[in-house]
Amino acid sequence: MDIKRVANSAVNEVIVMTIPQMDYKGQVAKRINEKMPLATVKGFRKGAVPKALVEKQYGAALKVEEVNKVVQLALQRYLETERLNLLGSPLPKLSENFSWDAEDLTFEFEIGLVPEFEINLEAKNDIVKYQIIADEKMLESQIAKIQKQYGKIISQTVVAEGNDVSGMFLNADTGIENRTTLEMADFADAEVAKSFIGKNVGDVIVLSTKNLFTDDHKLMDYLAVAHDAVHGLDVEVTFTIDEVVAHEPAALNQELFDKLFGDGSVSSLEDLKSKIKTDAEKHFAQQAEQKLMADVQDFLIENTKFDLPDEFLIKWLQVNGEKKLSAEEAAIEYSRSEKGLRFQLIEGKALAQSNIQITFEDLKSFTTNNIRQQMAQYGNMSPTDEEVEGIVARVLSNQEEVKRLSDQVVADKMLQLFKEKANPSTKEVTYDQFVAAMYNE
Repeated sequence: MDIKRVANSAVNEVIVMTIPQMDYKGQVAKRINEKMPLATVKGFRKGAVPKALVEKQYGAALKVEEVNKVVQLALQRYLETERLNLLGSPLPKLSENFSWDAEDLTFEFEIGLVPEFEINLEAKNDIVKYQIIADEKMLESQIAKIQKQYGKIISQTVVAEGNDVSGMFLNADTGIENRTTLEMADFADAEVAKSFIGKNVGDVIVLSTKNLFTDDHKLMDYLAVAHDAVHGLDVEVTFTIDEVVAHEPAALNQELFDKLFGDGSVSSLEDLKSKIKTDAEKHFAQQAEQKLMADVQDFLIENTKFDLPDEFLIKWLQVNGEKKLSAEEAAIEYSRSEKGLRFQLIEGKALAQSNIQITFEDLKSFTTNNIRQQMAQYGNMSPTDEEVEGIVARVLSNQEEVKRLSDQVVADKMLQLFKEKANPSTKEVTYDQFVAAMYNE
């Protein structure tokens, strides 16, 4: 048997395998001998069929079976011996000149290879690690929302100052159809808010989306449209009022504090602000980390150049997914996944360069912390070790969860590695400033 590789490019090769007759002839003969006692051909007793007829009836199919066994075993051993770092799996490459009637058979398999490249985590960058501060404006807003949420709700039929107005936004041409509750303070023009005063349940108000709210991003929530569509959106929408309510704010007293946080943990307005600030900034820190990770990915992909076997991977996607794809469908799918594949390769290279490995203890520790945080969110601030360990054991017995959590551990280690090597700058911002930065505005 002869096996060799022919390079099309640095990341795309063809394995050429020639199987001589001697590598399969003996096994085919053995299979034919096994068939002879069972062969049935009209005009001959069972078991008395001449060997030449048995070969004619079964020989071609047996040859295909035995040769395929030889090919698959040889290919597997070759890949293991050569220690090839593949993307996808080998694809059979059909030759117009191939014939099963030939004695020596040549097979070709196209392969995609992981590219060789260098990565520099210490390269100069302009990445910012945001530290989001809950400013006084936000704290006052959150306190007002708490008072509103826990206050008394009084149904109304006519809109008055300070009421909440619920209803349906509609614009058939743009597909806008969303029920929401308006906060009058969000309107950019006070006159628009005043236009609601005196309106009744069932009334329809026509509004222009251009500069409708203090922040165009609010159109995403109120109209249920995508971020890319909100800037410059200039259409007329109707708003049909279907509910009006007045709110009697809850008093900021010990009863409310205990309802929110438990007996005694908050006993004054200053305590309340401190608690809200701590909780908000903890949540903001998670959002900042997510943005930092996204920015790191974009930076590394942009600054780490290497070729991928694009044509091979598109062909591979055509035949190896859950369903067969056309060439066009596979190309679209590849364009969606290329960025993720590039970062996966960069991530693996970076961790290997730094000799960072993921252990079961890493996974267990990460899962334990996640479980404790989730339990705290649902009010169980001090679960026993036994409770947590039982949940962790159940989670880690699920292979899909193990894969998902492992990916998160890898991402976390990659982020810590980048912080250490690349030293991104730190910037303190309000949440509104962070949102603007997140959308590059």
